[in-house]
Amino acid sequence: MTYNIPRAGNEMRTSAYAGRADDVNAVTILVGTMTGTAELVANDMCDAIAATGREAAVLPMDELAAEVFQRPGVFVICSSTYGQGDVPDNAMKFYANLEQAAPDLGHVQYGVFALGDRTYTDTFCHGGRRFDELLTKLGATRLGEVMRHDASAGTVPEAVGLDWIQAWLADLTSVEAKAA
Repeated sequence: MTYNIPRAGNEMRTSAYAGRADDVNAVTILVGTMTGTAELVANDMCDAIAATGREAAVLPMDELAAEVFQRPGVFVICSSTYGQGDVPDNAMKFYANLEQAAPDLGHVQYGVFALGDRTYTDTFCHGGRRFDELLTKLGATRLGEVMRHDASAGTVPEAVGLDWIQAWLADLTSVEAKAA
């Protein structure tokens, strides 16, 4: 297994990613983060995905556009929430691009791991929720329920992320088996 982990700019972490457009064994994790916590969660998820033999990549949303959904496989949105329920700064341009371009994402399947703090009851996990609503509006299909991590719960987000991604992958495997 190889990793490409640039240290500056638009960072990307991969595990030998070279799949085909129809390869559901490839998982791309799109990261929206302010403080880096969502990226830490995503990197741990990437390692867990790679350990199952699937191809995995982590892409920060900084310079992404709608064309990212032409990548092979399925997607995970891993996003924190900022301000008044906004997507993080590094995800704003990507979110706006998706809204404006309004591509048909009927071929896209995805999961959502949202990070937030329940003490902000009106906007808890809205960054991930906003992506979920937009992707659904654009025709994408969510696989499983949105996982909402609560920063005030005293749980470690990386550990919760690992538990969630393992369950999500098991569900994905079930869907694949039924389709075969």
